[in-house]
Amino acid sequence: MAKDEMYVALLGLGTVGTGVYKVMKTQESEMQQKLNTVLRIGKILVRNPKKHEGEVEDPSILTSSFQEILDDPKIRIVIEVMGGIEPANTYISEAIQAGKSVVTANKDLIAEHGGELMALAEENQVELRFEASVAGGIPIISPLKNSLAANEISQVMGIVNGTTNYILSKMTDEGMDYKEALQEATELGYAEADPTADVEGYDAGRKIAIMASIAFHSRVTFHDVYMEGITKITSKDIDYAKALGWVIKLIALARNTRGGIEARVHPMLIPADHPLATVSGSYNAVYVHGDAVEDVMFYGRGAGEMPTASAVMGDVFSVARHTVYDSQGSTRDNVFRKIPIKSMDNIRSSYFLRMEVEDKPGVLATIASIFGNNSVSIKQVIQRDKIGSNAELVIITSEVKERHIRDALLILNSSSVVKRVSNMIRVY
Repeated sequence: MAKDEMYVALLGLGTVGTGVYKVMKTQESEMQQKLNTVLRIGKILVRNPKKHEGEVEDPSILTSSFQEILDDPKIRIVIEVMGGIEPANTYISEAIQAGKSVVTANKDLIAEHGGELMALAEENQVELRFEASVAGGIPIISPLKNSLAANEISQVMGIVNGTTNYILSKMTDEGMDYKEALQEATELGYAEADPTADVEGYDAGRKIAIMASIAFHSRVTFHDVYMEGITKITSKDIDYAKALGWVIKLIALARNTRGGIEARVHPMLIPADHPLATVSGSYNAVYVHGDAVEDVMFYGRGAGEMPTASAVMGDVFSVARHTVYDSQGSTRDNVFRKIPIKSMDNIRSSYFLRMEVEDKPGVLATIASIFGNNSVSIKQVIQRDKIGSNAELVIITSEVKERHIRDALLILNSSSVVKRVSNMIRVY
C-alpha cells in the first residue's frame, strides 16, 4: 500500500551525516518509484543547532533534544551517524523501544553491543541495520547475511582500514618511510590527528568482529580480536618482502577452524599475486571463502562522506520498503552457535623474522638449534645486508604454533650471538 511520506530522524551532521543529507536530497525525485513512498527528514539532532543552520534547507528541523525525536510518532526510522558508544547506545536503545527502526554506521557500538541491540530490535519487532559499520560503501554485511547464506563460510579476510592501506601503499610503491607516509595521510585527511585507532589495528579489529559474528553465526566481540598495528613496519621489511614475492598489508582475518574461531588483525606478508595484494591507496576489500561459492571479493571505497552515506541510505531504503509493505518484521540475529575463540598461542602460521646477528661462523647453527629445540623449522634464510660489523638475517619459518615461535624468540633475544630481533611478521 503506497504511503505519501515517511519521516526519518538523523542523529549527527558531521562528515557522514552531511553525506546522508545530500543523498536524501539527490534521491528525493525517484523515491516514489523506488520505495512507493518519499522519505522526509523530520529532525536532525546536533549539539548546537545555530551552528548548522546554513547547512540545511529548513533550519527548523535542527534540534538538540533527542526526546523530541523519541516523542514524534511520525518519525519511523532513526539514522545514527554520531559514532562512539555513548550516548549512541542509549539513543538507539530508546528509539528501538519506542518502535522506531534504526540504521547505524557505528562500528564501535555494533562490535561491542550488537548482540544486545539486535535482541532488543527483535523483541520490539523493528529493524536494526548496520551495513555502513564495516567497509564504508562496500556491501558486505548484506551479502554475508543474505546472498551467501547458503554457504558454510570458513574464512573472511580483508583490508578494511583505508588509512593503514594508504600508508603501506606509499611505503611499498614510493619508498616512503612510515612517518613520512603517515604525515601525507594526515594532510590528505585519511588519518586523524590521533591515528592510534587506525595504525594500531583497533578500527579493523572492530570490523572483523562484526563480520566474523555474521559469517560464522557465533558471537565475536571487539575484545576477542588479537590486534597488532603497522607502526613497526619499516622500508627494510617491505624491500625484503618484495624480493621474496610478497606484499605487506594490514590484514583483518577471521577463520572458523576445528579448534575455534581465529579473529585477528596484524601486518601480514601475502603473495604478490593474491587479489588483496593489488588493493592500494585508501581502497578496501573483503575476501570471503564459502564451501559453495568458493572465493569472492568485495572491493571499493571503505570510508568517506559519500561512500559511507551510500551504505547508510541503502539500509534506510530497505527498511522503508519493508515499512511501506508492512513486512518489517524483526531484525533477526543470525548468531545461533557458541564457538570458542581460539587462543593466539595456538594459531599456526609461518613467520618472517628479521634480526641483527654477529657476523661469524656458527651463528646460523646456534639459531637453528634454538629454533629446533622449540619445534620451529627454518624454511628459508637470506643474508643480504651488513649493519656495521654485524650481519642482517631474514628467516622464513615453516608453519608453527605462535607459542613456539614466541618461546624461541625469548631465547634468541637472550643469546649472545643475536644482537636484536628487529621484526616479526606473520606470513599468509
